[in-house]
Amino acid sequence: MRREKKRRNISSKLVYTFLVMICIGTIMVSYLFPNVLTPVRTAVGNFFAPMQKGITVVGSGISDKLKLFTDKQDLLEENERLTEELEQLKTEIQGINQEKNELSYYRKLYEDDSVYNNAEKIAAIVIGRNPNGSCDTFTLDKGADDGITPGMNVMADGGLVGIVTETGKNWSKVRTIIADDSAVSGRFSITSDNCMVKGNMRRWEDGYIDVEMININADVYDNYEVVTSYIGDKYLPGLLIGYVSNVRTDASELNKIAYITPVVDFEHLEAVLIIKAVRESLEGLEQ
Repeated sequence: MRREKKRRNISSKLVYTFLVMICIGTIMVSYLFPNVLTPVRTAVGNFFAPMQKGITVVGSGISDKLKLFTDKQDLLEENERLTEELEQLKTEIQGINQEKNELSYYRKLYEDDSVYNNAEKIAAIVIGRNPNGSCDTFTLDKGADDGITPGMNVMADGGLVGIVTETGKNWSKVRTIIADDSAVSGRFSITSDNCMVKGNMRRWEDGYIDVEMININADVYDNYEVVTSYIGDKYLPGLLIGYVSNVRTDASELNKIAYITPVVDFEHLEAVLIIKAVRESLEGLEQ
């Protein structure tokens, strides 16, 4: 067994030695006689050339596909980035448009404001309405942190909207003059006759509310202007309420009654002015 192993080792060495000698001989012949091995190189080149071409074609195809995949990934990433930028720009444009609209509301409010010039006022945006869709109450975006307190009068369109009834940190609620539980002491600006403007949501469906307790002898007619009176403790005097129509004698024949169309467009109210004064602090304020 040792002899067989020894023989195999000898044979392996002889084969290795033989191959080394052939390689050395080939190198020497190629160096000394370069033209001798030209046919061999040509034959080998002819044998391997198709294989190299195939490898090159396959490699180019794989490279092209890898490049296409990379380009596609880059395009997808670029598209995602541009989509995010577009959404961000849309958000910014919406914010700019909102600020523009609010500025327009505020400008109109202050242009229409001609009462209580010495009183501090603050503009507010309507951020909530009665859940049933009626216009008897509104929620504003200004509250206690802005100095708003219950009892402050609220205006828009140059006329009376209502009165602040409740405040939170950054919000306040307003009861409008058309609400069923609203009663505003008014007077006819031409004749100084007093009256009572009563909210009536059912009547408001036709665009007006009630005026009651007009003196039977009052010389008042349709389209006469009604403003808040000096009577009462809720509303500052001289605020425009609206214009009367259908003046007539009531059922008792002791007073006159009428309808009044408020100047405020409650259906489309977006912004208001809050007069930062209450009736108790009226002293010193001039129209």
